[in-house]
Amino acid sequence: MATEVALWRNAVVVAYAMSGVAFASWVSRLPAIRDGLDLTPGTIGLLLLCMTAGSFISVSASGLIVLRFGSKRTIRIGSIMVGCGLVLAGFGTSVLVNPLAVAAGLAVIGLGTASWNTASNVEGAAVERAVRRHIMPRLHGAFSLGTVAGAGMGAWAAGAGTPVFWHLSAVGVLVAGSVATAASWFRADITPLEADEGFKPARPDTFDDPSTGPLPIIRQGAGGQEEPLDNKRLIAQAWRDRRTLLLGVLVLGLALAEGAAGDWVALALADGHDQSDAAGAAGYGLFVTFMTVGRFAGTLALDRFGRVPVMRWCAAMAVLGLGLFVFAPVPWLAYVALAIWGLGASLGFPVGMSAAADDPVKAAARVSVVSTIGYGAFLCGPPLLGLLAEHVGILHSLLAVMVMLVVSFLLSPVARKLS
Repeated sequence: MATEVALWRNAVVVAYAMSGVAFASWVSRLPAIRDGLDLTPGTIGLLLLCMTAGSFISVSASGLIVLRFGSKRTIRIGSIMVGCGLVLAGFGTSVLVNPLAVAAGLAVIGLGTASWNTASNVEGAAVERAVRRHIMPRLHGAFSLGTVAGAGMGAWAAGAGTPVFWHLSAVGVLVAGSVATAASWFRADITPLEADEGFKPARPDTFDDPSTGPLPIIRQGAGGQEEPLDNKRLIAQAWRDRRTLLLGVLVLGLALAEGAAGDWVALALADGHDQSDAAGAAGYGLFVTFMTVGRFAGTLALDRFGRVPVMRWCAAMAVLGLGLFVFAPVPWLAYVALAIWGLGASLGFPVGMSAAADDPVKAAARVSVVSTIGYGAFLCGPPLLGLLAEHVGILHSLLAVMVMLVVSFLLSPVARKLS
């Protein structure tokens, strides 16, 4: 049994890491895509909007998708969609030289990625319950390592003059093939839900039938009657559940701190702290490095202290780091601030996903709700900060993020494990 759980855990690590590889691969070739299609900043923004729209549609429907098809099948389909989207984006850049084809490829990537990630969080939470340790931060750390590997391969491909089509096609095949294979060891759809003996999952033999997918979850009602729980009702209940919504807001603040760094740190260092473009890029690399360190160290901290204290520390460190970054009187202090900021932002999303999945029966619905709210930070936060920066400057616009971080600090108790 221990060997099966280890294989299961390793397979989920592959799913997280390959998601990072896929994301970083096309992002790293964005300059080549721009040059190949002769795009302006405005048209690049429209291209990215296609992926944003696909991601938001997918994450909004991800709860129903996972409940209907199961996490294994959702991850497989999502990874294949992402692989096809990468191939299409590369084909549109290097062969067709058509922005519409690239836009379609990015939209497919967005549609595949968001449901894949929600299903991965459901699968990861199930592994976490099986091993009885807080491993979700390390799973998200695997995603971070995947982005480093994807960015490194992208930099090598760009330096070697590899056409975007061949690079993204190779990555697409790698991603789809490795994740579809790893999914053979996933067990969240068939593992008995021992954490809640009042519920039982659908029969395992139904999950291999492509015509039906997983059966509705069955609840043991009063008097011993079996009552099916409608998937749409589970989603509606999740959107009305006070704890789930508060978890979403908690994640929103820390996800906004992470997303704002990705979009604005390099520019803030260049414009606000008079650093070179290269130094600005290095500053973001420092942030990502410490965020990855925080995710791998998070398992030990969570096992020892529990979710609520760790979430409080994270929110407080993010506030401290962000404030120090904005008001640093000398550049070197801004880099120290980025390290603190990265550590603070590291655990918001993984811990939020774990907390949302405390009830195995309602995990898919609640994870999808928290993911949808959290994705709002990544999708809507950076553009809104850009509008604010037009009036107060990039550095001071980041102070708006601190407001949400304070809210996350105050909401930390909602991450407490359900009894």
